[in-house]
Amino acid sequence: MKRILYWFRNDLRLHDNEAFSRAVRQADEVLPVFIFNPALFAPLPRLGFRKTEIFRANFLIESVADLRRNLRNRGAHLIIRVGDPAKILAELAGEIKAEAIYASKEVTSEETGMESRLSKLLKPLNIDLELFWQSTLYHVRDLPFDISRLPDVFSQFRNQVERRAKIRATVEDPMRVKLVPEIDPGDMPSLASFGFSAEQIEALNRPDSRRAVAFKGGETVALQRLERYLWEKDLIKTYKETRNGLLGEDYSSKFSAWLAHGCLSPRTIYEEVMRYEDERVKNDRLALQSTYWLIFELIWRDFFRFVALRFGDRIFKPSGIKHDLQKRWRHDQNLFIRWTEGQTGIPFIDANMRELAATGFMSNRGRQNVGSFLVKDLGIDWTWGAAWFESMLVDYDPCSNWGNWNYTAGVGNDPREDRYFNIYTQATRYDEGGEYVRHWLPELAKVPAPKVHIVSNLSPPEQRQYGIALGDTYPMPLVNPNKWLKR
Repeated sequence: MKRILYWFRNDLRLHDNEAFSRAVRQADEVLPVFIFNPALFAPLPRLGFRKTEIFRANFLIESVADLRRNLRNRGAHLIIRVGDPAKILAELAGEIKAEAIYASKEVTSEETGMESRLSKLLKPLNIDLELFWQSTLYHVRDLPFDISRLPDVFSQFRNQVERRAKIRATVEDPMRVKLVPEIDPGDMPSLASFGFSAEQIEALNRPDSRRAVAFKGGETVALQRLERYLWEKDLIKTYKETRNGLLGEDYSSKFSAWLAHGCLSPRTIYEEVMRYEDERVKNDRLALQSTYWLIFELIWRDFFRFVALRFGDRIFKPSGIKHDLQKRWRHDQNLFIRWTEGQTGIPFIDANMRELAATGFMSNRGRQNVGSFLVKDLGIDWTWGAAWFESMLVDYDPCSNWGNWNYTAGVGNDPREDRYFNIYTQATRYDEGGEYVRHWLPELAKVPAPKVHIVSNLSPPEQRQYGIALGDTYPMPLVNPNKWLKR
């Protein structure tokens, strides 16, 4: 009786899951397992906030619960445990006399460190650990260069893979799974079991009505979102024009949270986009340009994962990929907290940061601006900002998050040496009428569009007219925003 233990990680799906499909084909019985690691919910030593806050924690629990339901529909079960993954997996594999553990291959140090620990524990048991690359659009083995020769610039990477590499076809998901019998499936943990308070849970259950999208974890919802975005609403036709939006559910695909947890395969998105182009817009040049931009974003996602594979822990260090030891960063806790709470006195920054705090999400345009402000205008250590995003974002992915922050801080492989965002220019370009700012900063609701992005310039009579009091109902700015008017 050949048995394989399958360790679900950031691949919480059955569609296009090559590793799990192989386990089902190659074994007489399979034991699917997911392990919640309490270390992921612990406070960060210096900064104090949790490594994973409630938004992503809840999304993860929902995703695992959905996976368990989908496995039950195929005659199996998802075994759930809480604790040290390496230790628990080795014990379970030994208990069922597994021939091997199969799992998805990860690239960043916490995950690869866990792989190494597990491998060492399995050796005395004579159990193999087989890891499968399945998180990217382009498979790492299909790249037209060795990973040590990964191009430093994204455009060079994109040109080479588009010309010289092929995207592999998706893998069919198994219809039936024969489960290893008589193993206690375990109970789903709750948010309370990871130390979230009753007040936090109650607030989560009363979501902010201003949020862009109601993120719900799981493969089922992910595939529904894909179907709705492409086929029911035809939103991909205008993706290029709307992707820099700030308000609403449909200005961008919002696939990122499901991609980050592996609830949605990038290759499945690609195949659906290709089918959409063929069936709906094959003769529409403008629409075809728009559909390509969604694939373009998936290639960016690939690039950051390959960058993490090439540079390892350098993406997490203040000196970054460039190993720039000359840059110096401020470690001012008060300034940093003002930034996290959306109390900087710069409306466009505050609106984005308050959206993140209230919902666990922020637009791509917002992320670039708040990151630039923290690093370039306040001079705060960029790794603090990256850690805050890691904690708060429902769509946190270590490679994309830390890779983007490397760019923002000027320590990544960016062809532009000193990338800087003029916050006022950005605000007036992407929120010209001030709708986004007023949406998230109700205290500025009466300020007209021409004045809402630099409210610190309002005279005392104007403040009274618009119902605000600078330094009281809205903070004075941490930097002088008039510097942006001179650029």
